[in-house]
Amino acid sequence: MLAIFKREMKSYFTSPIGYVFIAMFLAVNAFLFSNMTYVGRMTTDVGGYFNFIIFVFIVIAPMLTMKLFSEERRTRTEQLLLTSPVSLFGMVFGKFLAAFTMFGGTFIAGNIVNFAILYGYSTPNTAVILSNSLGVLLIGAAFIAIGVFVSALTENQMVAAVGTMAIVLFMLFIQIVNSYIDSYAVRVVLSWISVFSRFANFGYGIIDLAALLYYLSICFVFLFLTVRLYEKRRWS
Repeated sequence: MLAIFKREMKSYFTSPIGYVFIAMFLAVNAFLFSNMTYVGRMTTDVGGYFNFIIFVFIVIAPMLTMKLFSEERRTRTEQLLLTSPVSLFGMVFGKFLAAFTMFGGTFIAGNIVNFAILYGYSTPNTAVILSNSLGVLLIGAAFIAIGVFVSALTENQMVAAVGTMAIVLFMLFIQIVNSYIDSYAVRVVLSWISVFSRFANFGYGIIDLAALLYYLSICFVFLFLTVRLYEKRRWS
């Protein structure tokens, strides 16, 4: 698994995608932070910033995951992975961990700078900042796991990116659509699977264990599906 992780991390920096991702994410992160907190609105409330940064996943999740498996299939190196002395779980989790490290590392690095500036001007609620940050990292992990699975379905990176984007859009905007549905039963179901509605408690500084389990379950389910997909390919 460690070898796969190192290989994927190296691939991000031997191609433009890693540098483009870091530059774009840090720029958008800084813009949103400066406009949604003390600099732009003279407030220490960071809720708006974290809510908006979640929607950036529509672009960054596909960017990080679209090549993970689709590129292996396109270049015909997939068989080398399947016959390597690495378990299928190790292969899948290594790739997932590399993408999450890119996202999490960039997100944390950017916010160290952002909040250092904010603390220089005021005294924000540290518990709210930490809980929001944890929630964003969990949602990022869930969407990256989805992207890993979609990438394993196709050899076309663009198809993988669009597919991941469509699923992320659905999971983020389902709460907005839910408000226009008359059926109570349907609203309950949609609210239960909504990624955004489960983030609410994190916004108040509360570590919601049910939401944490939900996000981790999404990671587990989609990584498990990816492993099963490759088990089928290995023996076909």
